[in-house]
Amino acid sequence: MITRNPSLTDQVKAHIKDRIVNDGFADDRIPPEATLGEELGVSRTTIRDALAKLENEGAIYRKQGSGTFVNRPGLQIKSRLEEIWSYAKVLEDHGYTPSVSVISDVIVPADDETAAALAIEVGGDVVEIEKLFLEDDEPVVLTRNRIPASLLDADHSRDELPLYEFLDEYCDRRLTYYVSEIVPVAFNASQARKLHVKRGTVGLAFVEIGYDQTNEPIVYATSFFRDDLLRFRIIRRRAGA
Repeated sequence: MITRNPSLTDQVKAHIKDRIVNDGFADDRIPPEATLGEELGVSRTTIRDALAKLENEGAIYRKQGSGTFVNRPGLQIKSRLEEIWSYAKVLEDHGYTPSVSVISDVIVPADDETAAALAIEVGGDVVEIEKLFLEDDEPVVLTRNRIPASLLDADHSRDELPLYEFLDEYCDRRLTYYVSEIVPVAFNASQARKLHVKRGTVGLAFVEIGYDQTNEPIVYATSFFRDDLLRFRIIRRRAGA
């Protein structure tokens, strides 16, 4: 039985997704909405909304006149790029057992690029936090987050919280969305050393400006990924399909 709360649809979606992943539906056929609603103790509307989200993710598909089915190719999508998630969770979804290490937490002057991203003066204090996300002892993701020092209202030294929780806890700001660029990079000497690869190795980077609920920039973030250990997939649909 699913208990009611404000995220009821997401609970139902997670429950159905878990059954899908664990081969919980015979012949990959999703039961009718009424059957699922009775089983979980929720309305057909809630079931319909949950299934719509799963269809949008590519986890299921509907075949007119036949019903709703598990979409096996769609299950290859481990992380949706339009959502904000912790990198530890990303690694878990890709089958890793992750750990996180804060490798630096310092105040630095904002360079031109950081100042422009955060709408602050060049040379203004920013807190720069670097983290490594690892599988066993092998680094997979290196992150660098720069936050205006004026936003921090408590001792945060070497805190390993996911960034969105960190901003809630220590800045009293809610990370609402990112504007992101996905770019190929050749790791410089410092990045290569931290990621245990050769200098010049090609990888992937997210360069992102994070905004709060008032559309104020609160973090300038760059994340570097070992392309040999972590890859992202997306589903691209024909327009109108």
